Amino acid sequence: MQHVLQHKILDILANCHDMTVATVRPDGAPQATVVSFVHDGMLIYFGCGATSQKAANITHEPRVSVAMTMPYAGWNEITGLSLAAEATEVTDPGELNNVMSMINARFPQASEIEVPPDVAMKVFRLRPTVISVLDYTKGFGHTDLVSVEADAIAESLDSMRHHWLAST
Repeated sequence: MQHVLQHKILDILANCHDMTVATVRPDGAPQATVVSFVHDGMLIYFGCGATSQKAANITHEPRVSVAMTMPYAGWNEITGLSLAAEATEVTDPGELNNVMSMINARFPQASEIEVPPDVAMKVFRLRPTVISVLDYTKGFGHTDLVSVEADAIAESLDSMRHHWLAST
């Protein structure tokens, strides 16, 4: 991957706090939901209720689409990402701890949220496979399409100690 585009992708991920994740319902209908997220390099993480429709959709079909835009004052400043990804439930305790640390660092208010004891949560890891980088600063509707290989994911991680990368 071109390093300029990789840096642009990482900058957008760092400056967006919410994304729209689109899943497919078992009946084939699309479902789009806004969620907050954290990321480690180009690996994206979000949580949701274990019994939510979104979690059921991902269990049925792990391919998802994501869209996000950075805040902008005018249309000629629009930058964002649209991507296809494989969603995997995070079950490794070390990875879950890492994700919770990222959530607490990025969203300090998360520690104030009390999740009822009877509400189970799931955390999902999104591994992008194709990313469209939208950059109107280069002209109206300008996009660069990037195919994401495992080595690009690996080189984008904040730490190379992630043993769970082998399973992505």
